[in-house]
Amino acid sequence: MAQEYDLVILGGGTGGYVAAIRASQLGLKTAIVEKGKLGGTCLHNGCIPSKALLRSAEVYATAKKSEQFGVFASEVTFDFGKVQERKESIVAQLHKGVQHLMKQGKIDVYEGMGRILGPSIFSPMPGTISVEMNDGSDNEMLIPKNVLLATGSRPRSLPGLDIDGEFVLSSDEALKMESLPASIIIVGGGVIGIEWASMLSDFGVEVTVLEYAPRIIPTEDHEVSKEMQRLMKKRGVKIVTGAKVLPETLSKGEGVSISAEVKDQLKEYKADKLLVSVGRQANIEGIGLENTDIEIEKGFIKTNEFFQTKESHIYAVGDVIGGLQLAHVASHEGIVAVEHIAGNDPQPIDYTLVSKCIYSHPEAASVGLTEAEAKELGHKVKTGKFSFRAIGKALVFGESDGFVKIVADEETNDLLGVHMIGPHVTDMISEAGLAKVLDATPWEIAHTIHPHPTLSEAIGEAALAVDGRALHS
Repeated sequence: MAQEYDLVILGGGTGGYVAAIRASQLGLKTAIVEKGKLGGTCLHNGCIPSKALLRSAEVYATAKKSEQFGVFASEVTFDFGKVQERKESIVAQLHKGVQHLMKQGKIDVYEGMGRILGPSIFSPMPGTISVEMNDGSDNEMLIPKNVLLATGSRPRSLPGLDIDGEFVLSSDEALKMESLPASIIIVGGGVIGIEWASMLSDFGVEVTVLEYAPRIIPTEDHEVSKEMQRLMKKRGVKIVTGAKVLPETLSKGEGVSISAEVKDQLKEYKADKLLVSVGRQANIEGIGLENTDIEIEKGFIKTNEFFQTKESHIYAVGDVIGGLQLAHVASHEGIVAVEHIAGNDPQPIDYTLVSKCIYSHPEAASVGLTEAEAKELGHKVKTGKFSFRAIGKALVFGESDGFVKIVADEETNDLLGVHMIGPHVTDMISEAGLAKVLDATPWEIAHTIHPHPTLSEAIGEAALAVDGRALHS
């Protein structure tokens, strides 16, 4: 028997389940179709498990240098099996939380693969959802007034560099490793690649990063990128930029070897395993898009500012539409889409207000324009920069590398961007995000009294530095 809904969501990740909660709050009868587990990539194969591993690596690295704090711990070791158990425990706890939220919101959850059907006896428009149930029972037919596609993404590879799960891994397989390799090659020096390089290095793995671009984390401000590379190299990570990896040279045996063109020279690299970290591709196959007029652009679903596809009753959010492939972005896109469905006239998302984080050691975080981007857009730029070396709390932590950099418009004094690298900056970036939302100026940030001693004092000092008024430099 067909079930009718105001909204059916394909995908129960952060984009999908948050949208479902908001829809429930707005009184919409809502269902989620999820073939895997609620929470999606972020909870099970991304944000949470990777950060759990990063935290264990950080604790291990800190324990090894505990003598600096007057604490003597002999023969510090780690049990990677226990590390994985802790990770799984955290994921399981959060998964139960999401399941509870679905029950609390009276949101129906169908465990299976959902596909959009074309016009049929159920509806004159595309949009009826046929669910192939995981348990093998008869397909369920869902007839929604609106559909939200939040099917997420999966790791991408390079042509000819096939993931085999043994020698060549994506982040999905790496998260499930039962033991650590002695050495690893990471193809890709973007956010995910650098987080893995940081974690594995802290665990004692010999790491080589091969990045095609002239610098690692190339979407970040050039000074942050330069500082990250310096500090990673200082910890023993080998970083090769301008490296064109040649998949056809891959050889597997006792380990892996692969060659890359670097400055017109062919160089060979060897390790126990190879991790491919070159971005993610949208999950658009097998969901019935061919039964609709939905447009695909460069592998992603094309939408308007309210996340409507060409089929006005079918929306799409999150990684499946490209853009900033971040969990918090997907959640807010889902909220905007649902608010639009409900007729609440939401404000479109301004993506320059989105904070971005890298959870490596050191951490990095940013919001707004980089210095280069600001100049390309025609701004007359002024910047302020302040090092954590002059911040008492950073010295107390034993983590004084890094800085806060503020980019502003010299003529209007508008805040254009804030960029940080150093201890706990992923927890500090929200102050800068709020400043951007409120259209604050560096002067206003500087006149916010930052408590002492805190790491956030670096933000106030960087704001003062924009006009050459920093007090402690």
